[in-house]
Amino acid sequence: MSPKRSATQAIHWALPYWTRGEAGRQTPEDLFRVLYFGWLVAFSFKVLGASWDVSWHFKWLRDDLAPPHLLNSVGTAIALTLTIIHLYTGYGVDRTAQRLIGWGTAIFLIAVPLDLINHRINGLDITSWSPSHMMLYIGTLLMVSGVTRGWFVGAPPGRTRTLVLGALGVFLLENVWFPAQHQEYGVFGIAAWDRGRPEAEPILLQFAADQMGRAVDRAMVVKFSLPVPDELYPVYGVAAAMLVLIVARAMTGRLLTATAVAAAYVAYRAVIWPLLAVTGFPRSAVPLFLIAGALMVDLAFLIRNPVLRALAGSLAVTVVVDRALHLQSAAYLTPPLVSPMVLAAGGVLLAVLWLAVEWALTRFRLRAQDMEAVVSATANP
Repeated sequence: MSPKRSATQAIHWALPYWTRGEAGRQTPEDLFRVLYFGWLVAFSFKVLGASWDVSWHFKWLRDDLAPPHLLNSVGTAIALTLTIIHLYTGYGVDRTAQRLIGWGTAIFLIAVPLDLINHRINGLDITSWSPSHMMLYIGTLLMVSGVTRGWFVGAPPGRTRTLVLGALGVFLLENVWFPAQHQEYGVFGIAAWDRGRPEAEPILLQFAADQMGRAVDRAMVVKFSLPVPDELYPVYGVAAAMLVLIVARAMTGRLLTATAVAAAYVAYRAVIWPLLAVTGFPRSAVPLFLIAGALMVDLAFLIRNPVLRALAGSLAVTVVVDRALHLQSAAYLTPPLVSPMVLAAGGVLLAVLWLAVEWALTRFRLRAQDMEAVVSATANP
């Protein structure tokens, strides 16, 4: 079948659905599958572009039209198209999912020109934790959360529903963890400098040095590579990454979901950096310790009481992540380690956030058993 004929058939199939409607309207199964398959494609492009982007920025001087940005833009264009469909037709989403997707896309699109302006004014904007960058992450966070909510309430029970929820958990983890990659690439950048073979091009090193007002030396490379406090990396790993895994585990209700989501993300990172390295781009540390923390999350869910689960789980995650970071550091390069007391503070923060998430999961009926109850009631009125 020719591409032209295929496109014509797709248009004829889609046009009857292009009608104004409120969120929550009955969505045909074939349309629902197409919409959410489209989201998986969009997020895949965005993840691939983002992975290349962070490596690119440790090698080349920034360029608005750099290939990673263009690849990411393909995903953004698909996401924008799907957002318009959800907002206009109301298909495939309830009101909460529609609002999350709409606000997430809006924040992301506002952040894009702000980030361009920021770079025009501030040059490299060395840290991935800058305000304009954070707006991009927050916009994507809301977008993925809305899609996850829409799939959770609309997908029929079964293996596909669970697998897609898991995949959305991986996309969410990638987005949340993305800024922490600065430190993971940074330690390799410093190691490359110390070996006398910098991975960054001279033009990038000189630009960064000029922006800092100093010579191209090791101190400049360290400041460029690790521009935030060392404590941020492990605390963020305990308090932020684990929350994504907690939500994923609760929404699927499946044993070892958190471990599977973390392992899938780590496996992706373990595959993508050799591919980048082969083409001459910088390598990065891979957060293997996330898998150890995720396993503790899964084990914590064997505890039925949510308060006890949050407290015991936070303690287990903190202790195991601390040990895993030390083991990984001994065998493989990682961002700088910190004292156990710093990680303990992260564990306290995790406990507070975990308790809040347990409340929210119950309040907004986002646990797997909540949806099972709804399906059961519908099947047996």
